[in-house]
Amino acid sequence: MSRSTVAAVAAARRASKPSVVPAPAAMAEPAAPPAGEAEEAASTAGGAAARGTPGRPPKYRDDFARQAAKLCSLGATDDDLAEFFAVNARTIRRWKVEHEAFCGALRLGKGLVDDQVERSLYQRAVGYSCDTVKIFTHQGQVIRAEYREHYPPDTTAAIFWLKNRRPEQWRDKQDLNHGGNLTVELVKFADDPNP
Repeated sequence: MSRSTVAAVAAARRASKPSVVPAPAAMAEPAAPPAGEAEEAASTAGGAAARGTPGRPPKYRDDFARQAAKLCSLGATDDDLAEFFAVNARTIRRWKVEHEAFCGALRLGKGLVDDQVERSLYQRAVGYSCDTVKIFTHQGQVIRAEYREHYPPDTTAAIFWLKNRRPEQWRDKQDLNHGGNLTVELVKFADDPNP
């Protein structure tokens, strides 16, 4: 899942929340201090503004697990989830520890994507064929030609697959144990001029 997709979904989610009614002029916040003073105040505040986060994370809700599983099945990472829920990545890690349903949902969603990538890598390693369509124009007329395209096995994918599935046979470094006794025997030949 691309970062722009996650950002768009997060923006739409924030937009669907009810907006805050502006405070009356008498209760409005004071004007911001000059630029230099604002930076100093932010650096010494030690709060969420100093960390660059949107403030105190929202309390966990049960529907977050379902949303996170769906996002993970689309390829979202923990950082993408943090952006979607408008929290820090540490909060996502904390939720995984504190809420078993959330952790299980992430594991399930990420597992589905990992399985799909594993199948794709396998197909790439052994080669595959698929039905496809080529569309082109000939003398101003659009022609649609269906055909079967073959993708040959990819050596790099096959090596990667074997190194991970059978590391004892396919890893780059092989440990060879040369144990035992070594006996050296000198033999004097009859035609050797040196005694």
